[in-house]
Amino acid sequence: MNSSSTNFIKRLKKQKEDALEYIIDAYMPLVKTITTKILYNMKRQDIDECINDVFLTVWQNAHQFQGDAQDFRKWIGVITKYKAIDRYRQTEKQIAREQSDMLLEENAGSLQTDQFILQREDKNEVLLAISQLTDIDRDIFIMKYYLELS
Repeated sequence: MNSSSTNFIKRLKKQKEDALEYIIDAYMPLVKTITTKILYNMKRQDIDECINDVFLTVWQNAHQFQGDAQDFRKWIGVITKYKAIDRYRQTEKQIAREQSDMLLEENAGSLQTDQFILQREDKNEVLLAISQLTDIDRDIFIMKYYLELS
């Protein structure tokens, strides 16, 4: 028996594959439109994976659906919306992690350990020299070079 617009919900609940094929044929434009609008700046692969996730979720949760064909259209639309939002957030987090990893690699490459140690030693030498100045000279030095006063 093939699925039609009158019996596809019953057949989907019984896990009949022809019902899933009917749903894909009938609701692909709706699912694709919603997904593409939300994931407009993502890769085509992300959009396709999201669409596949929607139909997999419909297949796995068909037993929970209660209603007619109009309600099914709304139900699959809501599933699509939230799956696309989840995919968007997931991709944004992944991009942010990759960018922070790249920054860490750049910083690690530019700041070498021996340079850092030499800078710290230079800083300690300057602080030691400043501490050996008289109070008035130390105040003048700090005002001139750190506070940038005339």
